[in-house]
Amino acid sequence: MNALDSSRVLKSLGLVFGDIGTSPIYTMGVILLMILPTEDNILGVLSLIFWSLILVISIQYVWLAMNLGFKGEGGTIVLKGILISLLKKGPLVPVVSFLAIIGVCLFMGDGVITPAISILSAVEGIRLVPGLEGISEFVLLCIAAIIAISLFFIQQKGTERVAWAFGPVMFIWFSMLAITGIISIVGTPQVLFSLSPHYALSFLLNNGLTAFFILSAVILCITGGEALYADMGHLGREPIVKGWYFVFPALMLSYLGQGAYVIQHGSMSTVLFNMVSDQLGTLYIPFLLLSVVATIIASQAMISGMFSIVYQAMTTRILPKLKIDFTSSELHSQIYIDAVNWALMAAVLIVMGMFGSSEHLAAAYGLAVAGDMTISAMMLLLIFLIMRDPLKSLISCVLICVDLSFFLASLTKLPHGGYWSFLLALVPFTIIIIFISGQEKLRVKLKPIPMKEFIPAYKELYMSRCKISGTALYFTSDIHQISPYIGQIFFKNEIIYKHNILVSIRMKDYPFGVKVTYLEDCAPGLSGLLIETGYMEILDIEALIRERGIEEKTIFYGMENIISDRMVWKIFGIMKKAAPPFVQFYSLPPEKIHGVITRIIM
Repeated sequence: MNALDSSRVLKSLGLVFGDIGTSPIYTMGVILLMILPTEDNILGVLSLIFWSLILVISIQYVWLAMNLGFKGEGGTIVLKGILISLLKKGPLVPVVSFLAIIGVCLFMGDGVITPAISILSAVEGIRLVPGLEGISEFVLLCIAAIIAISLFFIQQKGTERVAWAFGPVMFIWFSMLAITGIISIVGTPQVLFSLSPHYALSFLLNNGLTAFFILSAVILCITGGEALYADMGHLGREPIVKGWYFVFPALMLSYLGQGAYVIQHGSMSTVLFNMVSDQLGTLYIPFLLLSVVATIIASQAMISGMFSIVYQAMTTRILPKLKIDFTSSELHSQIYIDAVNWALMAAVLIVMGMFGSSEHLAAAYGLAVAGDMTISAMMLLLIFLIMRDPLKSLISCVLICVDLSFFLASLTKLPHGGYWSFLLALVPFTIIIIFISGQEKLRVKLKPIPMKEFIPAYKELYMSRCKISGTALYFTSDIHQISPYIGQIFFKNEIIYKHNILVSIRMKDYPFGVKVTYLEDCAPGLSGLLIETGYMEILDIEALIRERGIEEKTIFYGMENIISDRMVWKIFGIMKKAAPPFVQFYSLPPEKIHGVITRIIM
C-alpha cells in the first residue's frame, strides 16, 4: 500500500467509521440488561455480534452495496437512482421512490439519536474515575449537553482545521480497543469459540422469545453501517474496504475481550470502561478522554452526513431549498446548513433530556437503523433481480430476513421509548410529503407554455417592440415547457432584451457530473442553456455561464406567493417563503437578480 492509499485509509477511519467504531462503549452493557452472564449466554451473544458484523456490514454494505454506485458514491438515494435507471418506467418506480424517502427519513432520525447516545455513553465513564463514583446523572447530562452544544457551534466555522486529526485519533482508538480486548481474552480464551455460527444458532434456538428480544440490543453493534455506506462518496470504496480490514478485527477483539471480562467478573452496565479501568489503572483517564474525543468524531461524521443527505434531498426536489454555506476554500463538498444544524442540536438536546442516560436511550436506538437497513436490502434484491444475478439475489433474500428480524425485534422497544425513532423520522417525512404534494399542485396551477406556442408569440413581440440593450437570463425548469412568469414578462409587461437566454437546471439520477448544452438561435435573439447535473454536485452557475462567454445584464426567476385556507397548503406556503431566494442558493450576483412573483390560490 503506497503513502497516498495509507493516507486515504487513515482518513476513512475518521470520516466514516466513527459511528460503528464507538458502539463497543455501550452495546455489551445494554445486552447484559436482558440476560444472565453465564458462559453459554455470553458465547451465544458474541457469536450473534460476530455474524451480524459479517452479514450486515461485510456482506450487505462492504461487498454488495459498495460495488454498486456512480463514481464511488453511496447511500439510499444512490440505490434509488440505480434502481430507477434500471426500471426506467413502470409501476415499481413510485414504490421505489417512496421507499427511498422512508429510508432517508429513518436515516435522519438515526442522525439525532447517534450523537446523543455516543456522547452520553462516553461521559458516563467518568463514574469510574476515583473520587467521582457518586457523580449525579444530572451533572453527567450537563457535561454531555455542553459537549454537544460546543460541537454544533463549531459547525458554522467548518471543521477543516481539525479534520486532519480525526483519522489518527480514531486509529489510536481502534488500536486501544484491540489491545485491551486481547489482554482480556488471554485470561478467558474460550470466548474465541464464539466465532463459530453454532453458538449463535444454539443461542437463538435454546432461548426462544428471549433471544428474539436480545436481537433488539445486538443491533447496536451494527449501527453505523448505513452511515458507512452513505459516506462512501467522501473517499470512494477502496479506502473504506481497506479500513474495514483493520476496523472489523479491532471491534471484534473488543467485543470478545468484554465477553471474557463479563465471564470473569459478572454483569455490569459499562463493560468496556470497567475492563479498561481494571487493566490500565491510572491510565484509564486518558482512555476516557480518548473515548469522549472518539464519540465527538463519530457525532461529527453523522452531522456532516446529515448536511449531505439534506443537500441531496434539496437538489432532488424532495425538500425545500435552504441557505448553504461553504466552510472550506479547497473542498467544495464541505457544506454547512444553518437551519439543519440548529434543528439537529435542539433535537439532540431534547433526546438527551428526555432519556437522561445511554442505558435508557438504547431503548429508542436501533429501530430506525433496522428499518433503513431493511429498505436497502430490498433495493439490493430488486437491483440484482433486474441484473439477473442469481447468487447475489439469493444472498440479498437472506439479508432481508436478517434485517427484518432485527427490525421486528426492535419493535419491542416501542413501549420503552422506541417510538422516538419514528417520531424523529416523522418530522422530515411530513415536510417531504407536504413539499412534494405542494410542488405537484403548483405544477397543475402554473401551466407551462409549450415551446411550439411560445416561439410564434415571441417572434412577433421581438420584431414589433423596442428592445433593451444587453442580455437577460430567464430560469425555467424545462426549456421545452416555458415557466409562466416568462410569458408574463414578455407578453403582459412587454419587457424584452436584445439577447434572451432561457436557462434550465436539470437534476439527474446520478450523483456527479455536469453537462452544459448551449442551444443557439432558437429564435431571433433567443437561446437556451441546459445544465444537466448530478444531484451531489455543488454548482457554480455563474462560472458555467461565464465559460460560455455570456455577460448578462439582468437575471429573472419565478417566485410563488401561496394563498390558501387549508392548513396543509399554509404550511407549504411557509416553506416556500422560508426558502432562500434563488440568488442565495446558487450564489448569483444579487444586483442583477429580479424575482417575479406569481400569486397562487390553493
